[in-house]
Amino acid sequence: MITEAELRRLTPDERRQLARTLVAIDHPHPRTDPRRIKRRRFGLLFMLACCLGLAAWIAILLVTLPMRYVSHDWRGVWVGLDLAELAGFAATAWAAWNQRQVLIVLMNVTGTLLVCDAWFDLALAWGSRDFIMSLLTALVVELPLALLLFTSARRLVRVTIGTMMQLSGVAGRVPPLWRIPLFADGLEEALPARLRPLAAEARAKAETTMQQITPDVTAAKRPSS
Repeated sequence: MITEAELRRLTPDERRQLARTLVAIDHPHPRTDPRRIKRRRFGLLFMLACCLGLAAWIAILLVTLPMRYVSHDWRGVWVGLDLAELAGFAATAWAAWNQRQVLIVLMNVTGTLLVCDAWFDLALAWGSRDFIMSLLTALVVELPLALLLFTSARRLVRVTIGTMMQLSGVAGRVPPLWRIPLFADGLEEALPARLRPLAAEARAKAETTMQQITPDVTAAKRPSS
């Protein structure tokens, strides 16, 4: 069995590789799970069907919707939207206070509600005397708050990816989110070209050290005769 003193003699890259090896033994990568592969394929087909269906529905609305419509539940619509925003802010505050990962989802949901609020305010007030007030509210309150929530959620994701990079022995700054693969499989490919050789060299060195350590660990676990 490896002692703590032996672990401390390892380099940081070697310790990261050891942690990755232990995790890989106990928890296979999610992309190798057949059930997840089937769900991914179903999700792709479902999203494609949603895109086609929504495109057709938009075309129908463009042809059939009247230019003017009188609503009979105007108060309920706006109060309901504001209640949803209130629930989003309350849930976001709870998740932030308790430091839960769901905070990232709640930030995006609440920010989206604020953008919807601004859109409906501006679109429905267009051409009326209330448009200036709606525009000011959108520019001063709703859209800045939404931007703050979106950027905060992005920052949290990047911090999480940065921690994963450190544990994986990948050097360099966190790449843009659109370049980072799902489950961080093949994370080195998302790095700038000048940093990929450094990451590959560090990982190869750590793997070589792990191959030297593994026989000792196996021998330690083997029962003596």
